Amino acid sequence: MLRTFWHAIRPAIFWRHTRGSWQYDVMVALILVFIFATPRSWFRDQPRIPNPQKIVMLPSETGRSVFWIDPDLVGETAPDQLEAKIRSLLQKRTGSAMTILKVEPARDEEGNLKGYLVRAKS
Repeated sequence: MLRTFWHAIRPAIFWRHTRGSWQYDVMVALILVFIFATPRSWFRDQPRIPNPQKIVMLPSETGRSVFWIDPDLVGETAPDQLEAKIRSLLQKRTGSAMTILKVEPARDEEGNLKGYLVRAKS
């Protein structure tokens, strides 16, 4: 039984099917299904923000300003001083005094800090 199974599976493992045979086509189809149907989360592949800036202004439907701030800019700031630090960063970036409405830390599945989503108005 095991010998028969090995005899059937060996050509697939060592890729001995000739091009154009139905076995070859099935193998290629399985590879393509794996490539295109595998969820991105299995490989922890996340899209990267292409903009190298550390502070990015995001579009908003409410008319208020929404910013993405890289955590490297804030550094090791105490939680009670976080809003003041972000306010000064936004003032440097925009050139006007901003009123911070909300600061939301953005974390990944493991809890690592990826950045801050800041809602503000001028």
